[in-house]
Amino acid sequence: MLTERNSKTDDSVPVSAKTKVKFEIYGEEMIEKEVKLSGNSGRVYLPPDWVGHQVKIIRTD
Repeated sequence: MLTERNSKTDDSVPVSAKTKVKFEIYGEEMIEKEVKLSGNSGRVYLPPDWVGHQVKIIRTD
């Protein structure tokens, strides 16, 4: 049986919308670009030779 948890936040731990975390990533190449508006979303164009490869996107600001 599922029980509901109290939805009150713990006031002793400050919550920040701009908390930074550190990522350590190993990869083949890196490109730094600005996300452009595309309809109701954002878009980043990448090189065509990256098509079919796994990428990770990290927002830095």
